[in-house]
Amino acid sequence: MNLTDKLNNFRIQLPYLGKAFGLIWKTTPGWTSLWMLLLLVQGLLPVALVYLTKAIVDGLVDVVGSGGGWLSFKPLLVLVAFFVAIQVTIAVMKSVLGVLRTVQSQLVQDRISTIIQEKSVVLDLVFYESAEYFDKLHRARSDAAYRPIELVESLGTMVQNGITLAAMALVLVPYSVWAPVALVISTLPALFVVLDHRLRQYQWRIKNTENERRALYYDWLLTSRENAAEIRIFEIGNYFRSAFYHLREMLRNERVKLQKAQAAAELGSAFFALLVTGVVMGLMVWRAIAGAATMGDLALFYQAFNQGQRLMRSLLENVGQIYSNSLFLADFFEFLELEPLIRDPEEPEAPPPVLAKGISFHDVSFQYPSCAEFVLRNFHLDIEAGRVTAIVGANGAGKSTLVKLLCRLYDPQSGAVIFDDVNIRQYNVHDVRRMVTVLFQDSVRFNTTVAENIKLGDISRPEKEEDVVSAALASGADKLIAGLPEGYFTQLGRWFKASRDLSGGEWQRLALARAFFRQAPIIILDEPTSSMDSWSEMDWLKRFRQLAEGRTAVIIAHRFTTAMQADIIIVMDRGMIIESGAHDELIQLDGRYAASWREQMRENV
Repeated sequence: MNLTDKLNNFRIQLPYLGKAFGLIWKTTPGWTSLWMLLLLVQGLLPVALVYLTKAIVDGLVDVVGSGGGWLSFKPLLVLVAFFVAIQVTIAVMKSVLGVLRTVQSQLVQDRISTIIQEKSVVLDLVFYESAEYFDKLHRARSDAAYRPIELVESLGTMVQNGITLAAMALVLVPYSVWAPVALVISTLPALFVVLDHRLRQYQWRIKNTENERRALYYDWLLTSRENAAEIRIFEIGNYFRSAFYHLREMLRNERVKLQKAQAAAELGSAFFALLVTGVVMGLMVWRAIAGAATMGDLALFYQAFNQGQRLMRSLLENVGQIYSNSLFLADFFEFLELEPLIRDPEEPEAPPPVLAKGISFHDVSFQYPSCAEFVLRNFHLDIEAGRVTAIVGANGAGKSTLVKLLCRLYDPQSGAVIFDDVNIRQYNVHDVRRMVTVLFQDSVRFNTTVAENIKLGDISRPEKEEDVVSAALASGADKLIAGLPEGYFTQLGRWFKASRDLSGGEWQRLALARAFFRQAPIIILDEPTSSMDSWSEMDWLKRFRQLAEGRTAVIIAHRFTTAMQADIIIVMDRGMIIESGAHDELIQLDGRYAASWREQMRENV
């Protein structure tokens, strides 16, 4: 890619600069206004120093040449005092800008984290089936926290340096109109180096995003509590350490190679700049020898040209940083442009407070994006309102998929999920999910207090201690909670100090309490007793029938002791219903359910 292509690429990224600045302005308008004012002042102060330097050098030459006494130094001392005052002002402003940047940075980082979290929460589960989505999320999370503020800092430094550089160019013009031109020419190779390196860095990052995520995955395997037991039992720590090391070694070597190429190019551009500086300064010295310039002129020209080159290099570095940040911000803003596929209808219908007829899956066909085969094809199922329906079947039969479709976490490719003769797509997504309370098979273990764990089932519900206690009683978690050191205020989990961890069955009890705390007309339980022993299971099943009274309940179960409590049992296999009926009816039918029942009963003997 030649320089023209790189400049064109930079032009394409310009809209992202405006978006980034708009984001920062919206987040910190007051601080940003103050920041811009200080940059303007700080950009002009170095020019004042250059003129003071000329005046001090010329004044010193005059005083020494005249042989005057101490009084003749008085004007010179005033100039020196101004010089020192400006230096002190620059130092103070630098410190103030440092504090200001910290405030801006913290506010912007928090705002961006909030934006990413908001976008992640509203996106459909279908996005989590895509590796490309995780690459975008990884780049957005890892870069967006600091890139916008780094971009604005680069813009600010560029503006400040640009002001100073323009003033320095005006200082040089009286001595030679070619001096500013030579200043620009001396830094052109550095411009190419900066743009080339930044683009190479970005392309390398895009190519290796998955490798970086893979390295993070190996690190998580080796250091997380979830994997600790199997890592030790199967003695696979060294295997994953080796995989992590070789992957990091490859990434490290490629980065070092990029840095070496940049260092060689920078060295060449620095020699070119030094050559131009030597030629220009040689011409200026020749003029001084010829009497066409004073020593103060020579000092001013050298300082102005030298600072001009430094500023040009800094300016080019700012351009490179802006270019690099704009490339990465493209990923951030592309992530924000992702839109959920499951949307509210333009004219939504009001959902019923309680189901009168029931739930229907009508001619539903569904396949996951990452799967070549359909999980469900032309599927039909009617679930009667006010009854308990159990769905059983082998893994992969499509049971959990029904739950996700019912909660509208996915939409089917064809067909409809119906509540009381109305397609759930006619309701707002929020309203559909408010009608449902769910216990997922792998429920989240929130590292909060016991009470918070339960209340998270419905955070919009007014806080009443008796409601939390009732949910705990319904799930059978009341005895567990009574044995905890601080009861409902016990901090759970392992993330924070003074916490108490629970067993799998105890966590499941708490998740059940959370599901019951949500007063929804539809209850969906995915393997609700999978982590309970047989005694706890029977105790809970007695409670559940009372809890489900007047509501529509769907239980996904592998244990037939759980399924047999339902009013009707649906037996699924490979996305199809192969049997249905009450427990006794299915036993008499002597089909798949009966055979599985007898086998499970023998295992439990």
